[in-house]
Amino acid sequence: MKEGYTIKDQEKPHFITCTVVDWIDVFTRKVYKDIVVSSLEYCIKEKGMVLYGYVIMSNHIHLIVQSKEGRLSDLVRDFKKFTAKNILEAIQTEPESRREWMQALLKKATESHTRNKNYPLRKVCNFAQ
Repeated sequence: MKEGYTIKDQEKPHFITCTVVDWIDVFTRKVYKDIVVSSLEYCIKEKGMVLYGYVIMSNHIHLIVQSKEGRLSDLVRDFKKFTAKNILEAIQTEPESRREWMQALLKKATESHTRNKNYPLRKVCNFAQ
């Protein structure tokens, strides 16, 4: 059985929630929030993202988003993968007192997740607007 939700109408705006696996409070640090904002800016400029609004919470992100090209699933997938990769790199390289704890939780969570083996962000819901 496929995990998660399928975006059926790729052209319409959707409310998307991306969570960090096991609801780890990654976004309590500015460096990780800045990565999200940079990723959004890139997707707007280079990938045809139409961003109506967003909020970054401590362990998840809400987006109201649309794709100019009508491929919202691909856009969200690429955004999550790129953002998660950069967050993981920042956890390794930036000063982070919670590094070992976060790495252990992320590793454990991704081991049990059937589709998300490498990246700690995942989409948990989406609803057509």
